[in-house]
Amino acid sequence: MLAAARKDALLDRLRRDGRLVVKDIAVELGLSEDSIRRDLRELDAAGLAVRVYGGALPASPAVVDYSARVEVARSSKARVAAMAVGLIEPGATVLLDGGTTTLAMVDALPRSFSGTVITHSPTIAAALLHHDAEVIVLGGRIFKHSAVACGAAAMEAAQNLRADLFFLGVTGVHPETGLSTGDAEEAAMKRALAARAAETFALASEEKLGAASRFGILPLDGVTGIIADLGPETVLARDLGAAGARLISSST
Repeated sequence: MLAAARKDALLDRLRRDGRLVVKDIAVELGLSEDSIRRDLRELDAAGLAVRVYGGALPASPAVVDYSARVEVARSSKARVAAMAVGLIEPGATVLLDGGTTTLAMVDALPRSFSGTVITHSPTIAAALLHHDAEVIVLGGRIFKHSAVACGAAAMEAAQNLRADLFFLGVTGVHPETGLSTGDAEEAAMKRALAARAAETFALASEEKLGAASRFGILPLDGVTGIIADLGPETVLARDLGAAGARLISSST
């Protein structure tokens, strides 16, 4: 089997099963485990898979550049955003992560909302200029991929916060790897913000479900809930629930 055909077969298996075990696929395809591992290294380097011990998981498409992510799963993000906004009480202090799903939340948030929104994303802050809410922006070095402030200054600013809710952006939600993202420093910033809120809800539009990124943020049971565009009767919903996730969807 040619290398290109092997890789296509591996990607098909990842899409179908949500994971790949090197030993099993090597037997199935009649290939050596070393060949499979080499292919997985190349797929990982190309951003098409995430290698884990013994195999691989599907890579999240949500790690592409910010401008490209705006166009990904727009309707799914809008559904998640509407559910998230429904959790916000009048007068609440809300932490909003950066990203395109939280940007959809701003679109869904009534302009008359009179609480406080804290964010480390200048994009989110600018989108709130015509809302009645008080807006507080955390400063620091801008991580351009996600248009958020990270680094020491942003982490220090986060230590002085108290919020009712934090809406956490992720790029992967998987039963094995939990909540993940594509950058280690951004993952650390997300954990710091989650620690400053009474409740944290992860935002999971369809392209993030069943996918994984390289850096873990929190385990599935490390947040109050996961607002997911996912039917409760699906296999993935059952697997996530068994792994400790509390899923919130339009069907729950």
